[in-house]
Amino acid sequence: MDMQGGGFGASDLTAAQHVRLAGGGVAAPVAPVTNHHRDDLLIGEVVDISGSASRILIDAAAVGKLSSSSDSAVAMAGQVGAQVKVRVGNIWLIASIRDQQLHERGEGLILATIDFLGEGEEEKITGRIHNFRRGVTRYPIPGSQVFAATSADLKQIYAADERAHVEIGTVYPTKDIRGSLYVDAMLGKHFALLGSTGTGKSTSAALILHKICELAPQGHIVMIDPHGEYSAAFKGIGALFDVDNLAMPYWLMNFEEHCEVFVTAEGRDRQADCDVLARCLLQARTKNRLAEGMTKITVDSPIPYLLSDLLNILTNEMGKLDKATSSAPFMRIKGKIEEMRADPRYNFMFSGMLVADTMSNFLGKIFRLPSDGRPISIIDVSGVPSDITGVVVAVLSRLTFDYAIWSRGEPQRPILLVCEEAHRYIPSKDVGTGQAVRKILERIAKEGRKYGVSLGLITQRPSDLAEGVLSQCGTIISMRLNNERDQHFVKAAMPEGARGFIDSIPALRNRECIVCGEGVSIPIRVYLDTLDEEKRPASSDPLFSKLWRETGGEAEILERVVKRWRSQGR
Repeated sequence: MDMQGGGFGASDLTAAQHVRLAGGGVAAPVAPVTNHHRDDLLIGEVVDISGSASRILIDAAAVGKLSSSSDSAVAMAGQVGAQVKVRVGNIWLIASIRDQQLHERGEGLILATIDFLGEGEEEKITGRIHNFRRGVTRYPIPGSQVFAATSADLKQIYAADERAHVEIGTVYPTKDIRGSLYVDAMLGKHFALLGSTGTGKSTSAALILHKICELAPQGHIVMIDPHGEYSAAFKGIGALFDVDNLAMPYWLMNFEEHCEVFVTAEGRDRQADCDVLARCLLQARTKNRLAEGMTKITVDSPIPYLLSDLLNILTNEMGKLDKATSSAPFMRIKGKIEEMRADPRYNFMFSGMLVADTMSNFLGKIFRLPSDGRPISIIDVSGVPSDITGVVVAVLSRLTFDYAIWSRGEPQRPILLVCEEAHRYIPSKDVGTGQAVRKILERIAKEGRKYGVSLGLITQRPSDLAEGVLSQCGTIISMRLNNERDQHFVKAAMPEGARGFIDSIPALRNRECIVCGEGVSIPIRVYLDTLDEEKRPASSDPLFSKLWRETGGEAEILERVVKRWRSQGR
């Protein structure tokens, strides 16, 4: 078909007849259709076939007639984002309309690009589509008729099969077809939940995790919560940890994490400080009786040691120096350790009570082993001093990964690690502080699934994430993204068939998302369920117009705030 040139050719005439040009004329003979795929659902024909994306010609008049249909899917016929179906033998191909333009010559004709989503077989008696699967075995030829998909078709396509799944909302544009996520496929290959601030991202995360917890009350989920939002959502079914009860022993850090905490020097001095710390840390670890009889102890071995031992060893080593060697590295490290020991803000990690060998207890409570009907642990790091937040997240993430590696051969207990505000911990720049957490989360993204560690990333800035991490996420759940750079990033990470859906990302309403990848059989646009008040995170936006009318008690408020501020209490 000559789209750019002048006039219709012979093939254009049949196209015009097939789609019943608004001018009347004699309709071309149509292939017999079953009672289910009625003639009145015919909206156009295929004009161009090329791999995943192809083009169809739509008759605007036919679409106009369907717009008042009581079936919401049929009423959407021909619009961007709507589904159409094309027959090839006894197979129905389902496609989604990506974009549209008015045909140059044809009055009332619309050219549209479609993305094929998958195919299903036709039941002989009812004409229903069943056995729907992703991918296309046979493509239609130009001239094949295009029909509007009905709600009954969509029900068959979107219906969850017998695999373990959770229902999260209603498929757009229908009112009653449920959108489901296949839990094993979603967790087996990681997932990402994206969305600009204010689109309902935290509530959606809570909804999905609540559903997974209901499905698997003996599960093992670790949620790193940088704003203290999720404790309110999971107080009934989760174990809640913050700086008051986390009690994370400092000796669980590996050497790289020790360097991030204790070494403050930059440039050439940094390497000298790290070498000194490595030597002294190894000596401190070997002093513990747990080290007796162990032949391979390294600076990374999680063996308890006393901070006072480390300080004594630093002092002793400094005494052995000859005059030419500088004692500055020793002094810098000693100063930093003493400073952190004395600062009550670091008590959750560096208090003298944390020397005993509590590793099994700590792993048990964090990873919910056993879960005791509380399958999720919420680790609120909002009270952690900002200079070591990255290290705390690095330790928790690395423990998750190391546990999975060293527990091979044991009965498997897969762990889901959910990281809120992921762009903070896996930034796109690979210099500066926070490299320990970036390395471990990147490693989990690449290798975690081999060992039974699943990663869930929640972020409002996908473009700030390290490159490659988003593409490791097999399932992408995208809410509205206002930033164009973020939209491009998501586009690049999404599979081919979902490209048409991506264009609607800027137009999504709150609580609406597009899901594509391993966790769904085909890409879907879902309006998420409402979450009960007591299951929602504490992240609602302040209502300025309402709150600015309230007054009184400001002096008392200030007094209480200043008191908490000074005592660093919360």
